[in-house]
Amino acid sequence: MADSAIAFSAKPNFRSEAVGFLTDATLCIGCKACEVACKQWNDLPADNLGPMTGMSYDNTIALGAETWRHVAFIERTADESAIGSPVTWLMLSDVCKHCVNAACMEACPTGAIIRTEFDSVYIQPDICNGCGYCIPACPFGVPQLSAAGAAQKCTMCYDRLRGGLEPACAKACPTESIRFGFVEELYASGVARIAQLRERDVDARLYGDRMLGGTGAIGGLNALFVLNDAPETFNLPAAPDLPQRIVPRAFAATAAAALVLCAAAIAAMQERS
Repeated sequence: MADSAIAFSAKPNFRSEAVGFLTDATLCIGCKACEVACKQWNDLPADNLGPMTGMSYDNTIALGAETWRHVAFIERTADESAIGSPVTWLMLSDVCKHCVNAACMEACPTGAIIRTEFDSVYIQPDICNGCGYCIPACPFGVPQLSAAGAAQKCTMCYDRLRGGLEPACAKACPTESIRFGFVEELYASGVARIAQLRERDVDARLYGDRMLGGTGAIGGLNALFVLNDAPETFNLPAAPDLPQRIVPRAFAATAAAALVLCAAAIAAMQERS
């Protein structure tokens, strides 16, 4: 009960109409059905499936303009200094976080990035001018420019939602590692799942509340994740922040440093005179 109370104390203020994902790393088998379904439904080109990169058995590596769902393969060795030490795998299907307060939407100068009636964050391809401002604005590095010069990312299958269907990735997942629904309900399910895993001594945590993943001015995520290791293991920042919030702090620190230097320079000049 204590764990649940802690988790709910950091619960984001989800909008009543918000839908999203709960992706459970403990149930992912790395089949990449979600990647394939996403590409098929959204008519995205195939990734380069040539020789392995040497970085991992996963040769798609990361989310991109033409990869809106990405299953990460993370190899762990029990004792990296010992030859033949047992190897275990962590797997997680990553996706756009559809932030409660989306930095990409705030940075977009043309209004191409909007929040839909489902509370998902959507890039209108006919309005995007390819400026790329959304790319550094996103603390998760999700939007990317396509070969055609437009920013692209997960749409949460907006066309399917409007037709009363769930996103293709969730529909295709054979283990229900990806669940789709109202974020309020998914959040409660995530909290319950964390409590269940911790009873089994699994180092589990919920990513996407105001304590982890949805930190700072982001206010929470509409794509939640059940993780069985630290967020950084899955290339997820533990405490992301909005650039708009960081810049004023950096400016204030720079201004303070400049004042100190000016004061020191004035003092030095007075000593010489």
